[in-house]
Amino acid sequence: MNERNLHHRIICICALAAFLGVAEAAQANRATALSRANIDRAIERAAGYIVRNVRANGAFTYLVNMKAGVEVGKKYNIVRHGGTLYAMGEYHRMAPGAQMRSAIERAGSFLIEKAVAPVPGEENLLAVWSRPGVTLSDEPDQVKLGGTGLGLVGLLSIEQANPGFVDAETLRRLGRFLVYMQKENGNFYSKYIPSEGGRCDEWISLYYPGEAALGLVMLYEEDPCDVWLHTAAKGIAYLASVRANKKKVEPDHWVLIATAGLMKYEDKWAHIVSKDTLLQHATQICVSILRERERLPLGYMLSGCFTDNGYTCPTATRLEGLLAALTFLPAEQTELRKRIEYAVRLGIRFLLAAQVPSGKFAGAFPRGTHLLPPGHPAYSRAANDRVTEIRIDYVQHALSALMRYKRLFF
Repeated sequence: MNERNLHHRIICICALAAFLGVAEAAQANRATALSRANIDRAIERAAGYIVRNVRANGAFTYLVNMKAGVEVGKKYNIVRHGGTLYAMGEYHRMAPGAQMRSAIERAGSFLIEKAVAPVPGEENLLAVWSRPGVTLSDEPDQVKLGGTGLGLVGLLSIEQANPGFVDAETLRRLGRFLVYMQKENGNFYSKYIPSEGGRCDEWISLYYPGEAALGLVMLYEEDPCDVWLHTAAKGIAYLASVRANKKKVEPDHWVLIATAGLMKYEDKWAHIVSKDTLLQHATQICVSILRERERLPLGYMLSGCFTDNGYTCPTATRLEGLLAALTFLPAEQTELRKRIEYAVRLGIRFLLAAQVPSGKFAGAFPRGTHLLPPGHPAYSRAANDRVTEIRIDYVQHALSALMRYKRLFF
């Protein structure tokens, strides 16, 4: 440990001890130790929270607030529904059980019945629709690229855990829609809105291309058709080209996860993009994530958080991406791998400390770990009211990060 990091750690421990008392600080340190027992306990609690919050109809209890009297929005996000299925499927494969199986089947059936539907005029395509009757939004019927990408990821996750749940042609038709949404240069249209003429990209999402690429890589593992990998590789190659030579790029964790999947099939896509290009792109994302984290002030009380606001979800998603990158970054990148492993250890400890340990919300991860002080750039009363909110994807991303950490280090 270098002098700067040692000084940082001493300051954090002293501050924590002063706040909690020496005995309580020692207890907190033990509770967040990176032991297998603590990781397993946190994973089990998070999975338990998700299971308890799958309703009878298969929808999730999407958003709640632990603080009494704080109103929460009523909208429902079908993209995050698919992402939560992904984590549930991963957990079920790791620790099969009747409760998780029942919950994931209900949630999968909800997605199929309420959101998966044909695309007008395209008989061979299916998409995951965001409809006002489900999302409670005032937007028109539409398909979000990420909705179909993560919907496919979620259904494939169920299929891997429970073969036969989804018929193969449904999965292929969803995959064909993602191919249909790709432009010649490898970029994707972000949305398909019938009332606006179909495919459109007036609004661009950071995460949708990576979500689509991951869905296609996972589909290839179920249905080994080269077009799935070609489309995924072409999409990531486009992102690599537009981000090339930039000092700072987006913390695109979904692309890192998709790239990890692609690396297993290099012979299938090498004619589309070089492995070196994908490695350079992944390295660029990792370095950018680490650089932002390392700029936090010396003695930062929220040691392990990747942002200065104490929010759990941005830390969890960055951890997912960095952990995925560790599976394919070359061993020769010694310094980068060490930096990633150090940041990952601190980040996982931050998540362990942030998890609700008991009570009605046991296993959940709230939006933040502390109130923002006046003067913070993001401070407002409304923002502080949201610190205690729990959204289903906050829990999903933390669960996914914890499971990735366990697979890699235990």
